[in-house]
Amino acid sequence: MKKYLLILVYIAGLLVANSQELPTKTNEVDEMLDELLMEESFNDIVASLANLQFLYVSVNFNTNTYFSGRDINVDQFNLTPQITYMHSKGFYASVSGILYSKFIPNWDVTIATAGFGKSFGKNKIFRYNGSLSAYLYANNNLDNLYNSAASISLGVQNKNRSLGTQVASSYYFGGEPTYQVISKSYANINLFKNNNQNLKFRPQLNFILGTQLIDIDGITVQNNLLDYETETENAQLTSNVFALIYTQLNFILQYNIKSFDFEVGYNLNIPSELEYETNLTNTNYFNFGISYLIDL
Repeated sequence: MKKYLLILVYIAGLLVANSQELPTKTNEVDEMLDELLMEESFNDIVASLANLQFLYVSVNFNTNTYFSGRDINVDQFNLTPQITYMHSKGFYASVSGILYSKFIPNWDVTIATAGFGKSFGKNKIFRYNGSLSAYLYANNNLDNLYNSAASISLGVQNKNRSLGTQVASSYYFGGEPTYQVISKSYANINLFKNNNQNLKFRPQLNFILGTQLIDIDGITVQNNLLDYETETENAQLTSNVFALIYTQLNFILQYNIKSFDFEVGYNLNIPSELEYETNLTNTNYFNFGISYLIDL
């Protein structure tokens, strides 16, 4: 059981550091480290993780699809499968994809990511991360598709891992260059916990800023939208001025049992009016996720 707890602690720190992964993923099990520290020294734990490798397989379902927090007048769900390889030294690589129920083709893009992240400082409360991502689109005939991104992030959390914040910056290139900054603040509130199970509530507040209305997960919604909808009012979707694009609130309930992780959440988007935009309305959706840890 200790080994799986250590793995989960490592995964949690990695997922919150990688801004291009699902934004609602936070360091949900980091506080388990404190229980381990009561039995072993930190150096012993680090030594036990020296050459640990594992796979993390996950699927996330969103009940509706929005473009940078905005309603695109297309009622559809989306599905995001992902498989991630991780090494305890800090290296990781992942492959993910995004499927939309009404876009043609349904499979929109495949994303490959490689990166490195480490915790540092007293009590390891700080964490840095850097990654590179490449995008392979099902439809490559659209203009201004970015094909890669570089991301860096820095995060800090309190000693018991119950509160934390992170700032991540991403630069997209290959098409029309643009960049994005995401600020995330979160809490981990234990509702129930024993040796094999953990139920917790994880609220999170996100501020998404950028030079264009690009989607937080690096998808091609804008291009598909312009192909799907032809009304003039839907065509003004970009802004060259760096600004707050939207604010997002996540309310996640997560249940961990052994190697499985289940979550359900409610998400609220509050878009900020940019040039050519008026009378924007808030949007919301539910998400459901399941993941499984495979020890290598």
